[in-house]
Amino acid sequence: MMATSELLVFANWSTLLVCMVLKFPQILAVVSAHSARGLSLNSLLLELTGFIVFLRYQNYYDYPIETYLEYPIIIAQDVILLLFICHYSSSLKHAVPYLVVFAAGWYLLALQKWIIDLAMTCCTFISAASKFVQLQCLWQTKDSGQVSALTWSMACYTCATRIFTTLMTTKDMMVLARFIIMLLLNLWVIVTVLRYRRTSKKTD
Repeated sequence: MMATSELLVFANWSTLLVCMVLKFPQILAVVSAHSARGLSLNSLLLELTGFIVFLRYQNYYDYPIETYLEYPIIIAQDVILLLFICHYSSSLKHAVPYLVVFAAGWYLLALQKWIIDLAMTCCTFISAASKFVQLQCLWQTKDSGQVSALTWSMACYTCATRIFTTLMTTKDMMVLARFIIMLLLNLWVIVTVLRYRRTSKKTD
């Protein structure tokens, strides 16, 4: 029992620490290249939507804060990445409506229990869609561009730890299913990025 408790503490804190820098490699790759080539804006928007719904759901049901503390941090990093993508796409002003919608959504999600429950049911599909949109972008361009394999690898780690912490704490099957699906899709993105990166190097 003590070993399990210690593993739970390690999983929670290591996840938080990884998430504190999760998007940094991706942000730095975009900034250093002055380009968001290879990144899908639609994928990022879907990811943000999924994160906000998930965070609101956990908060609404008063789940242990250590099981989702990383989400405000990831959301903040995604917002920064969104601003950079819009900036390098010469459409920074287009980020404002997105941010307003996300802020309004945060409030609306908790108006009724059925709303947050329905949103959480859709959350896994939204998050999965974000991965498929990014994969589609990679498949179409056959170029990984500025997509950071390190960021996606860290995302895999956080999904794996959250599978463990969910099993050990809330045992919420919707949450568990979400993390399993996200882990598999994150791995798929990594494989695709590395594949096109090798292809690009051979071409050079």
